[in-house]
Amino acid sequence: MRQQQQQEGPVPMEEDVKMETTAEDSRHLQHGFSPDYLKLYYGRLFPFTEMYRWLSYGNDGKHPGCDPSFIARREFSFTLEHDIYLRYLSFHDASEMEATIRAKCPHKIDIGAVYNVEPAKRTAYSGAGSDRVFSPVERELVFDIDMTDYDDIRNCCSGADICLKCWPLMTIAIKVVNTALRDDFGFEHILWVYSGRRGVHCWVCDARARRLTNEQRTSITDYFRLYKGNENTAKKVSLVAASLHPSLLRAYTDVCRPFFEDTILLNQSLLTPEGNYERVLDLVPDDAVKTNMRDRWQENRRSSAAKEDVNASRWRQLKQTLESKQKGQALRRCVEEIVFSYTYPRLDMEVSKHMNHLLKAPFCVHPKTGRVCVPIDPQKCETFDPTTVPTLSQLLNELNENEAKHSSINNGSKTRDLEKTSLGRAVHFFQTSFLDPLLQASKAEVAAAYQEKLHESASRPTLNW
Repeated sequence: MRQQQQQEGPVPMEEDVKMETTAEDSRHLQHGFSPDYLKLYYGRLFPFTEMYRWLSYGNDGKHPGCDPSFIARREFSFTLEHDIYLRYLSFHDASEMEATIRAKCPHKIDIGAVYNVEPAKRTAYSGAGSDRVFSPVERELVFDIDMTDYDDIRNCCSGADICLKCWPLMTIAIKVVNTALRDDFGFEHILWVYSGRRGVHCWVCDARARRLTNEQRTSITDYFRLYKGNENTAKKVSLVAASLHPSLLRAYTDVCRPFFEDTILLNQSLLTPEGNYERVLDLVPDDAVKTNMRDRWQENRRSSAAKEDVNASRWRQLKQTLESKQKGQALRRCVEEIVFSYTYPRLDMEVSKHMNHLLKAPFCVHPKTGRVCVPIDPQKCETFDPTTVPTLSQLLNELNENEAKHSSINNGSKTRDLEKTSLGRAVHFFQTSFLDPLLQASKAEVAAAYQEKLHESASRPTLNW
């Protein structure tokens, strides 16, 4: 993408954006969005206040000990129309952030690290004679999980396409990673967000997580590295230890095995037809077992199980054979390897390892689908349906319909506008389940640091002349 600075324009007011829609507009917005409608979205619905409060982490200038430069040192990146790409943007306060976003109307907003200086001043720290280096000092621990990384096991979709048969793979990833982050690492303030198209993003926002070094981030990311190899590697999960690590045992027992047997096995027709079950048999390291299973399945391929799906029936046969007492440890572990191969989370490792990596902001609108990047409740993620996520055209229609019913009410409050649409529920969840507890902890930390600083200052010896 080419880098170019767009000339500043006036901030569009709500009354400047017409809400009338034509049939052609509706067809265009079915899978994308219009720049004019995006202006209306930023003008009326985007939760600027909540986003600013999140990214300031209690440094709002209203309490002693706040760092007034904190938010100004945060990098933002805009992708504008025609792939115009702007990096190293920053804002001094909420009003500047809102005015800039509304003026430039970015098709995508990415959030980067907090640096040691304002990103706009970075060039002063890279020239000859400079004794400081422009570098990140703080950044959320982030994870990116993309459905395309599961293409070797998906039989329903491929590439950017998703459906309700393959989406449970994202549900599994959320459940496994969220539990490990909380139980194994002790993190509390975790935000899961739908990417708007084919995956999910995770933001770990505890102060301890934000200050991890790149090496520490890499170690945490490697903790989740189970799936290895490339497209030419048939077997990508190998369990060599005598027993499963407690985290893997928990994931296998609580999430992966139940989802595999109850959902993935049938949704993806893993053991029908022949081409699919051959990929499963490729994971079995015993030729005799593979031949036995292949012969049995080819014999009854034309018969239908009266009370049991053929995929479930074949899996039961394979599992019983592999787990029989006559077989060795390697074959018994093969059951776990197969389950993990088809269910365990596949992270984009590079996204998580480095502090300066950018990640798309929540509540953006995806340009290909028109869907808003809404938060996901990890406690209810199995009920999340990406096909029902609010789209830009839907939200504008909801505004139109609501205001047509209540034409006598003319209130420009963004809170009121949000409540007129289905986006209001997503913002409310973001506020109550994530933002409020996070800010409570952040403000307590700011206050504690301030008191410690006062105590240190008071305990220093004074000189009496």
